[in-house]
Amino acid sequence: MEYRDPIGDIIKHADAEPKQKGKRLSAEYRSMDVYQQFQKTAREQGFLPEWVKLRKKVHAALLQAETDADMDNVNFLIRLYNQKCPSQLQKGLVTLESKTWALSNWE
Repeated sequence: MEYRDPIGDIIKHADAEPKQKGKRLSAEYRSMDVYQQFQKTAREQGFLPEWVKLRKKVHAALLQAETDADMDNVNFLIRLYNQKCPSQLQKGLVTLESKTWALSNWE
């Protein structure tokens, strides 16, 4: 039985000049790593991370909160937000007395 190297055969028989298909990638695209490119594309398509959506929900809930039960709901959303956001962006729980300060903090 004879040993065959299919990849080697392909390389040997390939043209010296590679055939160009499509446009060359932009210098901006080539300068970014895969994650940066994903972030840019996602941002352009309107994707928002879950924690950003939760921040908006917390702010809306704070605007409507008037009772302790409402504040319990707000604090539940804050706990969810803190679980999903980057650690340096985590925020503390709020009460009815600290609602005015919290509104400016959650904008």
